[in-house]
Amino acid sequence: MKKTDYFEQRNIDNTLKLREIRRDLPKFCDEFFIGIENRTTPLTRLEYAYDLRIFFYYLFTETREFQSYDVSNFGVKQLDEVTTSQIESFLEFLNYYEFEGTTYSNTVKTKARKLSTIKSFFKYFYNKDAIDSDPASKVLTPKLHEKPIIRLEVDEVTRLLDSVDSGEGLGTRQAAFHEKTRLRDLAIMTLFLGTGIRISELVGLDVDDLDFNVNGFKITRKGGSQTILYFSDEVADALLAWLDERAKYEELDEVPALFVSLQKKRMSVRSVELLVKKYAQIVTPLKKITPHKLRSTYGTELYRETGDIYVVAEVLGHKDINTTKRHYAAISDDIKRDAARKVILRDPKN
Repeated sequence: MKKTDYFEQRNIDNTLKLREIRRDLPKFCDEFFIGIENRTTPLTRLEYAYDLRIFFYYLFTETREFQSYDVSNFGVKQLDEVTTSQIESFLEFLNYYEFEGTTYSNTVKTKARKLSTIKSFFKYFYNKDAIDSDPASKVLTPKLHEKPIIRLEVDEVTRLLDSVDSGEGLGTRQAAFHEKTRLRDLAIMTLFLGTGIRISELVGLDVDDLDFNVNGFKITRKGGSQTILYFSDEVADALLAWLDERAKYEELDEVPALFVSLQKKRMSVRSVELLVKKYAQIVTPLKKITPHKLRSTYGTELYRETGDIYVVAEVLGHKDINTTKRHYAAISDDIKRDAARKVILRDPKN
């Protein structure tokens, strides 16, 4: 029987969760999810389902016009009764609301993503001629304000890796486990900073994905495509040291994961996030450093070294070059200034 790898299992779990959430939606929504299946991932469809569940919750509980409806009697034609103003009010509702006993608030970025779901939903049924108008198309997307990229400086990278290696600055309880996890943690942090890998890609790595003959490894990108990334000798040394330590763990024959917990299971995304936070707070307490910020740190250094935005986009796995430009264009000023200083018209020594 073929083993199910991490990403296959994640897709299965998300598919099953999607089926569960769809029960909280009007029946006609099934057509939407079937219609977009071939161009979206299970994770994307699950996020759509969560967004639509909140949208219908808002309609049925917060608007006078739809309080007589619920998921059992709301059909696709009722979408024609939804107005642009109600969708705009939904965005305001997202600022702060309670759902199933939990209080939520959303950033402008999250509100924009949820609106994107609503726009896709209405557009789908409008293009299918199931509804006569598309009120969501008239709703303006919230303006996103560009935030400065938070990244580590060169000296901070050094101090961070030194902290992971030594355990200096850890609390008493954390220090008690440090020797058991030191080589693993150092390999994780070195891999983040030395390749720009995404956290989901790192968590999904198996031992068999590594090839030290070429210093490369196979990863599964967002969307399910696979590619090979390469790493330096410094990263290779950290990985090999961890693999030697990992080999001492008993009962790991059936665990393909590269990075495992002390419970001998594949590490979760959350556990890696907490690991990064634990060490980063020691070195840069004023910066909120996450795995994505380590990815930004690598992207910054790669762009400074190469000056090639297309190389950065390819290595980081950005499908749209504009995403890369938006994040790293500011660094181009540093490169241009440095280049200007290197052009000497008259040697002052002569």
